[in-house]
Amino acid sequence: MSYYQRHVFFCLNQRDNGEACCADHNAKQGFDHCKAEVKRLGLAGKGGVRINKAGCLDRCAGGPVAVVYPEAVWYTFVDQADLDEIITSHLQQGRVVERLVLPDNVGR
Repeated sequence: MSYYQRHVFFCLNQRDNGEACCADHNAKQGFDHCKAEVKRLGLAGKGGVRINKAGCLDRCAGGPVAVVYPEAVWYTFVDQADLDEIITSHLQQGRVVERLVLPDNVGR
């Protein structure tokens, strides 16, 4: 078994050249909210969930983005309600939130 049941990476990349990036879409606020909620719910730590910052995940056009492993499910989100749904449905119950899944054709 893996050290964590699920590992979530949030792209927090900031571009200075004017190209699209997750940082321009409140990715840091989403990361902070998700990390705090996972901790508050007692999901954090060994055997549970780990929330991590990441650099560019190269799917900027869909930003902000987060990816959940080991399932390799890519999400986009708009607000805290979206993240709360991901936490409840995917991180707690193992059900993918289909409406927030980033389509495969969305890249940089």
